[in-house]
Amino acid sequence: MQNPKLEVLTPSNSQLIFIDQQPQMAFGVQSIDRQTLKNNVVGLAKAAKVFGIPTVITTVETESFSGHTYPELLEVFPDAPILERTSMNSWDDQKVRDALKKNGRNKVIVSGLWTEVCNTTFALSAMHDAGYEIYMVADASGGTSQAAHDYSMQRMIQAGVVPVTWQQVLLEWQRDWKNRDTYDAVMAVAKEHSGAYGMGVDYAYTMVHKAEERVKHGPTLAPVHAEI
Repeated sequence: MQNPKLEVLTPSNSQLIFIDQQPQMAFGVQSIDRQTLKNNVVGLAKAAKVFGIPTVITTVETESFSGHTYPELLEVFPDAPILERTSMNSWDDQKVRDALKKNGRNKVIVSGLWTEVCNTTFALSAMHDAGYEIYMVADASGGTSQAAHDYSMQRMIQAGVVPVTWQQVLLEWQRDWKNRDTYDAVMAVAKEHSGAYGMGVDYAYTMVHKAEERVKHGPTLAPVHAEI
């Protein structure tokens, strides 16, 4: 039997779960800059929206400890139910299991906090109990130290989890630039969330292809040299 992990991620074979992307959990993250973390999480969410990827959002102890999910993430999926839990392991909540099963896709992409607890226990349990393939988005997840994140990733990789990054997932879903129905939306996500790559897209569009700037602004005033 061919290894199913040799299949690339496509919009029709994968689903996505966000685990505990909540402020109190983010406060403890030390493995990645937290603003970068949120940028990557929201970029991944917008990518999923572009391609119609079934997406689960689950939270832990929202009112008593962790706080509400980032509003920038909820804004991408305004109608999605939020699956509240008590267990650190999302797999322990039947609502989560049911949502994943209903989506009917065996490749589960994971973005969560913290890598060493909520991500690891979910990944190992979902693989062990239900045979899911887990794709861990390393730069849209974070741990309480660099060591905590790195060793958890190593542990999961040894168990069969596939490590990915958020932009890798975006471009794997797009696959071919001839897919024009998603091209513009993918470029919009890249320009907003892909840092220097996004800046380069803006530069190429405006300076090389002479497209209009993507935002309107006030007049550009010509230089006026002051007397010296």
